[in-house]
Parts: sequence; structure tokens; C-alpha cells
Amino acid sequence: MSQNFYDILGVSVDCTVADIKSAYRKLARKYHPDLNKNNPEEAIKHFKEISKAYETLSDPKLRNQYDIINGIFKTKFGTNFSEFEQETKTYSSPYKKTFYNKKSDSKSDIKDRINIFFEDLKKEAPKQKTSKKQPKKGSNITVDVNVTLSQVLTGCEKTVNIMHTQSCPKCHGRKFINGSLCKHCEGKGEISEYKKISVKIPKGVKNHAKLRIKGEGNDGHNGGENGDLYLIISIVENSRIKIEGKNIIYHVPISPFEAVLGADILIPTFDGNVLLKIPPRTGSGQKFRLSGLGCEKDGDMIIITDIEISKSLSDDEVKLYEKLKKLCKDNLRENLLYGKD
Repeated sequence: MSQNFYDILGVSVDCTVADIKSAYRKLARKYHPDLNKNNPEEAIKHFKEISKAYETLSDPKLRNQYDIINGIFKTKFGTNFSEFEQETKTYSSPYKKTFYNKKSDSKSDIKDRINIFFEDLKKEAPKQKTSKKQPKKGSNITVDVNVTLSQVLTGCEKTVNIMHTQSCPKCHGRKFINGSLCKHCEGKGEISEYKKISVKIPKGVKNHAKLRIKGEGNDGHNGGENGDLYLIISIVENSRIKIEGKNIIYHVPISPFEAVLGADILIPTFDGNVLLKIPPRTGSGQKFRLSGLGCEKDGDMIIITDIEISKSLSDDEVKLYEKLKKLCKDNLRENLLYGKD
């Protein structure tokens, strides 16, 4: 007779699930193919046997079915019919008269009475609670996303690359296939891979804000819902735009003729473009405050004018500057040495 699953794992029929797990770990280390280079074929054979035994006996429902099919009964009578027959001769049970009487001593009658006996035991025995795995929500994923202030002013769409974990599509999280470790996930039951996802960054998002994308985290277990994806926003400053507390400092370039003659220029803000009036004879570095248009409701946007000359002046424009040079009588650096205005 071939070995039953209890013999393969070297445990008794009355052992606990903890005993089964402990025995399996010891045998798995002993017969794992990667650790048995001398006789790998024999190691694979034993490893499949102990894996199949463990999968069956560690599951209460499968174990109960296995015991019934193979005639393994966890009572004082032992684990087979022959031991049962020897014990019932001296067992003072209310069912004893049912098994042995003068009128019925054939093997078929004894077998029928044995079946009746165990049916009665099942009725009297307390029902075992079946353990059902509870649904578990997948873990959340958090990533940092950099955005520029210009993107904050208008809103934008970003593509983020996240490390996403899901149940192994080959073994479906069971870690084994036909008694062997799943090669696709290397026995982990899950796989991790990079996943690209497109996300919308809303207009006016604040620095260090935390945005939640529902259901885009790691996969749930046992039918549980997926985790969520959280985006931590970092606003990247540049040479023209900076954040100082609740205020936005915005260096805006203007041309020399706008500085001299004055102009109406458009300034992009969180609430759309705002028309700013530059008065005539505005100097470089002059400040203008736009109240309530900063990072917070009580923050401001401070505009600093920078007079800049175009790098693509035409010949006619250069000639006009030459005329201005001849007309200009002021020496802007006259008092530079003495630090006077």
C-alpha cells in the first residue's frame, strides 16, 4: 500500500494544522530541488509528494474529505477498519449491540453497521467551524509628483510610473502549481511590475498637497477592493517664479518702450489672466501687488518688473536706439562711485 499523506509528512492523524506546517517546512528544506544537486530527480519527486500532502492536510475541508475517502477515523478505534473491529469487542458503547449480534456476522452487515455507527457519531459530534478567508483591501501606493508653477496656474496632466503589485496570474496567489513552486512568481504568490498611469493635476493645487486616486493601488486579496494611489505634490520653482510663504514672487519681463511709455500686460494667475497696468517711466525692479492671488486665499502675488531687451532686434530698431542715444543727455552712472542716487 502506498503511503498516505500523514505518513509522507511524518505526522499523526490527530495532529494540528501547526504540526502539519512545521513538518512541511522541514521536509521542504530537505527535498527542495535547488538544495539537492546530487539527486535532483528524486528530490523533485519527494518535493511534489510533500507539497501535495501539505496542500490537502492544511485545508480543513480537503483534509476532512481525504480522511473520509481513505477510511481514516480520528477515534480511539485507530485509523482503519481492522483496528476498529478489534477494539469494538471490548468497547462498552450504546452502539455495540448494533454491530455484533447473533443474527448478523457477515462482512457486509458489519460494514453497514460501521457506516451507521459513524453517521451517529457525526450527529452527536459538535460541528466544526469552517474558516473562510476574509476579503482584504490592497495596500496603498504613494508617489512624489513634481509640477512647475506654470502647470499649477493652468492645471495639467502627468504620467506617473508606479511599482504595482498584483496576484500571480499563473498560480492565482496559491504559490504552487501541481505540487511545485510557481516559476512565474517564484513561490511568492504575487508579482510586482511597473505600471504607467495618467493623472490629472487640478488647477491651483497647493505645494505638498496629497491627491488620492481611488482603486489605483495594489490589488486586494480574497475579493477585497484595490488600494489607492496617493500623489504628493511638489511645486518646482524657477528663476522667474518663487514661493515665499503664502505669496508668489513673479519676475515679469517688460520691454524698454513699455517701461518708458507704460503698458497694460497680462499676468497668468490661479484664477485666469489678470490685466496689470504698468505706468509710464516704470523702472526695473519696481513691485506691484495683486492681493489674494498667492498660494493661499490670504496670500498675494507680487510682480517685479525686469526691463529686458529683445535678442532679435531688427536693423530699424537698432537705428532707433542709436537716435535715442544721441538724444539722451543723462549720465546714469555719474554718481556711481559715490553711491549716490
